[in-house]
Order: sequence, then structure tokens, then C-alpha cells
Amino acid sequence: MKPGVRAVGIAESYTGAESTLAAAVVRRDRVVDEFAFGRCTVGGTDATRAVRRLLGDLDRPDANIVLLAGIAPAWYNVLDLSEIHDAVDRPVCAVSFEASEGLGPALRREFDGDALADRLDRYERQPPRRPVDVNDERVWVRAVGCPDGRAAEFVRAFTPEGEGKRPEPLRVARLAARAGDALASDS
Repeated sequence: MKPGVRAVGIAESYTGAESTLAAAVVRRDRVVDEFAFGRCTVGGTDATRAVRRLLGDLDRPDANIVLLAGIAPAWYNVLDLSEIHDAVDRPVCAVSFEASEGLGPALRREFDGDALADRLDRYERQPPRRPVDVNDERVWVRAVGCPDGRAAEFVRAFTPEGEGKRPEPLRVARLAARAGDALASDS
């Protein structure tokens, strides 16, 4: 993959009722091109809409892929990867960093009624997680808009050697989200 290939990484941070979302456009050679910030409700159902808005605000057709830090930011505000993919017409991958049995048990523990049904429905429509080995470590990737092998190539290409398993666009977006959240908390 060429050094100038770009990805949008989206991560979140929260300390209150709203979560700060940060999007970072990062080239494969680790040059950061642009940031955008948004908000979604902690424990809500608006994260997909917030991510779509962020991507629309960025308006970066030169970015080849969207990488999301997980499938359920802001305390189980479950993302719909296909809806995001349809909005941006490029591959969308949710990357998680820990092994798990999935969100089903946690959703059932934390929600009931319509709140549970909505989250389970959205969660169960998502593609399965596939393990991807990166720098002698493992991440799990859900991909829409590209085959699993291509998703693994993107994740590996954007993860610098010797620096763990977090792709650089997600690392940068997470730092930006934390800073934005700290600023919002101080106001």
C-alpha cells in the first residue's frame, strides 16, 4: 500500500451524559491531515447518525477506508456499519482490541424492553468479528464494503511496527477525543 493512502479513524471518550467523537484523517505514513469532532449520547442510539455526520463534515473522498474503534461506543450506543458504509461508499471496519463472547450478554444485563430489542437487532445485523494478527498481537475486525482479507490488509498497513496493535488513525482519534472530552468537561 502506498504511503499516501488515507484512512479516517473514529474513536470516542466520555465522562458525562455525552460522548466526544473524534475523526482523524491519517495517511499510511502517519501524517495527520485533518480532524473533526462530534457528540453522541452515552447509552443512547444516536452513534451511527453522529458518525455519519462526522464523515459528512470531513467530506474526504480521498480517504480509502473508515476505521471505527469498536462497534458500541458511548456505553452500548451500537453502530450500524452497513448504514455508515452506504453513506460514504467505502469500506468500513470496526476494530476491537480484546477477545470477548460478544455484546449480547452485556446488552441483556444492562437493558430491557424496547431499548434491549433495538440494540440487539442492530448488533445482530453486523458482520461477525474476524481475528487479525498484527505485530505479534491480535485484534478483531468487522468489515463492510470489502472482503475480510482486504480489511486485514488495511488494519495491518495502518498499524506501525513495534507500536502494538492499534491502527494509527484510531490511536490519533482516541487522543483527540480524550482532549476534546477534557475540554468539554472543563466548560
